[in-house]
Amino acid sequence: MILVGKVMKYLLLLFMFTLFSSSANATTLEARDLIQKAMDHWRGQSSYSEVSMTIHRADWQRSMSMQSWTKGDKTSLVRVTKPIKDKGNGTLTKDNNMWTFSPKVNRIIKVPSSMMSQSWMGSDFSNKDISKSTDIIDQYEHKIVQTNKQDGHTVYVIESIPHEDAAIVWGKEVLSIRDDFVLLEQQFWDQDNVLVKTMQSREIKKLGGRTVSSIIRMGKLASPDEWTEMSIQDIRFDEQLPDSLFTLSSLRNPRR
Repeated sequence: MILVGKVMKYLLLLFMFTLFSSSANATTLEARDLIQKAMDHWRGQSSYSEVSMTIHRADWQRSMSMQSWTKGDKTSLVRVTKPIKDKGNGTLTKDNNMWTFSPKVNRIIKVPSSMMSQSWMGSDFSNKDISKSTDIIDQYEHKIVQTNKQDGHTVYVIESIPHEDAAIVWGKEVLSIRDDFVLLEQQFWDQDNVLVKTMQSREIKKLGGRTVSSIIRMGKLASPDEWTEMSIQDIRFDEQLPDSLFTLSSLRNPRR
């Protein structure tokens, strides 16, 4: 009887451990899936958008207009259309590589990986942010740490911690994603667990047949009077975009 009791106790503990592990894995998969769906919702199979960007500082402010194209999850092109002095400046991202073009010097420059965390065109967005990289999906471990209700939606708060061998500058990122896959907020924490900057959705509305964040603001916690805001004027999803659009030749000489 004592032996049977020990066997039953062991089996019960094994069952509970298996149940706990399965639940934890399910939570991890759910968190990763939410991030993937949020990115897919924002990009679609492909997209074309017209965007205005405002860079705000304590003593000055400037704005520019841009066109942006994306295809799949690793290819994008951004081109400035206004003001005249910045017109033609562009950024091409393809297969984890990034290039910039400036008409003033008529030169294409490849952005090294060491510069991906640097400012894009003097804004609070980094080169990595503009590339809309999906590295966070595979190079981080994800966990839902909180759920709450907001405006009739369930909001999932996900903590994403990079793998030890990942070439990531952040100690962690925290994302708030609605149940309709709209990304409400993305926090960037450093290696010392200090919040450095936050990207927030300032307005949500229906564009291109989808509910999306139409105004997004990026700002650093150390300088609250400085921020950059992206405002989407128009967006269209799942357009037929030729591969020739996403080339260095197209970056230098627009044909579309």
